[in-house]
Amino acid sequence: MLFVFCESVAMPCCHDSCCPSSVSPSTGHDDRHWHRALWIALIVNGGFFLTEIIAGVMAGSASLQADALDFFGDAANYAISLTVTGMALAWRSRAAMLKGVTMLVFALWVLGNTLWHAWSGTVPHAETMGLIGALALLANGGVALMLYRFRSGDANMRSVWICSRNDAIGNLAVVLAALGVFGTGTGWPDIIVAFIMGGLGLHGGAQIVRHARMETASVKMGLAG
Repeated sequence: MLFVFCESVAMPCCHDSCCPSSVSPSTGHDDRHWHRALWIALIVNGGFFLTEIIAGVMAGSASLQADALDFFGDAANYAISLTVTGMALAWRSRAAMLKGVTMLVFALWVLGNTLWHAWSGTVPHAETMGLIGALALLANGGVALMLYRFRSGDANMRSVWICSRNDAIGNLAVVLAALGVFGTGTGWPDIIVAFIMGGLGLHGGAQIVRHARMETASVKMGLAG
């Protein structure tokens, strides 16, 4: 058994009262758990971005393409979060601001792409939409549950939770859109869901930017004081 010396007394490293804690005083969470959760989320989102962008183009689905771009944006967001883990609150707030702005940009792209599909009268392949959407829902649901514990952290942690929550909702909406396309034989259910996902992206991005601005302002006030 490995031993460490705590206050000059040899003790087994098995109690939090003895061994140094990895809980960050700025976030209130164990950085090891946060770091591991981000890596898992990054891998899942990167893999499903490739899956959904290919399937979305092949199926002609605006909602799948919207979901794919959401996966890409989240993968980039998780990579940013990994970079700033353990940094000062000011840097984590700046990272959250960047992620919020990124979400807003992606949401605007989704809305523009959806308008193009509506104008073109695209009818997507419902079976492909349903299968890929269901797989993405299972993956994102697991990631959202894993990140749920971090929802009350700083703006950076909250932004990761909001992204994962919105992704799971979006995946469910894609599955419902597939059922709608299959039942009606038109592309309107796909268009409607893509518009909703774009709206969720705008709302989530605005939340993150607002929270990050509040944290940045509090940091500046602290420095001024």
